[in-house]
Amino acid sequence: MKYKFYLWSLAVVVLDHVTKWLARTRLNPEHPIELIPGYLRISYVSNTGVAFGLFRDLEFPWKPHVLAAMAIVAVIVILVYSSRMPSSRLLLQSALAVIAGGILGNFADRVLHGHVVDFIEFHIRDAFHWPTFNVADSAITVGIGLLLIDAVRNPELDEEEEAQAN
Repeated sequence: MKYKFYLWSLAVVVLDHVTKWLARTRLNPEHPIELIPGYLRISYVSNTGVAFGLFRDLEFPWKPHVLAAMAIVAVIVILVYSSRMPSSRLLLQSALAVIAGGILGNFADRVLHGHVVDFIEFHIRDAFHWPTFNVADSAITVGIGLLLIDAVRNPELDEEEEAQAN
């Protein structure tokens, strides 16, 4: 990842941890705050899984270490890929930076607290309920969306840049 894009990653990590600190210190897990009745509430959830609660119910002794190792590997892959792509690919570099920031935000939470704090709960009355998530999860999702947009807009660039790198 080109150096100026590290600021995006840092911004995501800081925003993620400020909001998680607020959730930890201000929210009561038994009393969610309904922001938009029937659609959006803020509630404290301790998530031992990955984004959006995936693998939360999977229990084995090494789970926190495996998830932390996966996060480290993912960030290394992102850094290596980013370093091989030109900084002129603003959308790509921004996407990679935002994803890395989200991964690092949840990684730090997992290392420091043994779980990830989730607090944003989207639902449509009683008909639909999205898993509770946080700023880091949102950053990862937005970053993946940006990667898809970049891939659709510039499919030939990846092939050309790969050929030039080799």
